[in-house]
Amino acid sequence: MKKIIFFDTETTGNEPKKDFVCQLAYKTTDMTFNELFKPSMPIPPEASAITHITNKMVADKPSFKESTNYETIKLLFEDPNSVVVAHNAKFDITIIDKEDIFPSNFICTLRVARYLDKDNIIPQYKLQYLRYYLDIEIEASAHDALGDVLVLEKLFERLLNKIMKEENINEEKAIERMIDISSKPSLMSIFNFGKHNGKTVAEVASIDRGYLEWMLTQKEQNPDNEEDWIYTLKHYLGKLQ
Repeated sequence: MKKIIFFDTETTGNEPKKDFVCQLAYKTTDMTFNELFKPSMPIPPEASAITHITNKMVADKPSFKESTNYETIKLLFEDPNSVVVAHNAKFDITIIDKEDIFPSNFICTLRVARYLDKDNIIPQYKLQYLRYYLDIEIEASAHDALGDVLVLEKLFERLLNKIMKEENINEEKAIERMIDISSKPSLMSIFNFGKHNGKTVAEVASIDRGYLEWMLTQKEQNPDNEEDWIYTLKHYLGKLQ
């Protein structure tokens, strides 16, 4: 059985290619880790307003790479028998890739949740929304790396049990299935923003193809963290190669 590692980062912003880690937390069956780090750029007030991590709090902290825990984390995350689990994993993995940590396997609970919601019942898939939508009862602070890890662990348990039941497979095969789902872009189903809010992407493709063309151009100009939408728009526009 693979070793499951729940992890989350808090960063200087939401652009993974530009921003850096200032907090990292992870949890396994036998340990919990949570630490602040001094990023290689100042933490802007916009980020502090969300994470409540300030430049003063990290002023005397080492950078992530210079920390005493760096090598341990690198070995753990890169172990072929490890599976790191994160919500919107592409973001967190891009952040730690910049620190020369390349996880061997990963599960994205956002993509798995979206995959399992085949009837498009859930309005949105943000971690804290799912926490309350699914009545996950746990004491944990939002927008704190450790708090999000604790919620993530409970969400993962729900998703794992659901996929085991629906696909009639054991836990080991379910984890492999979740890894496979996570490795591919999600096909988005419904717009929850803009002038077509509430409509399915398929419906908009039939009545307003120009909107999908415009949106694809916008996403491709700023592709960070937009892999799922770019894939979806190309799918409905017949542009997948």
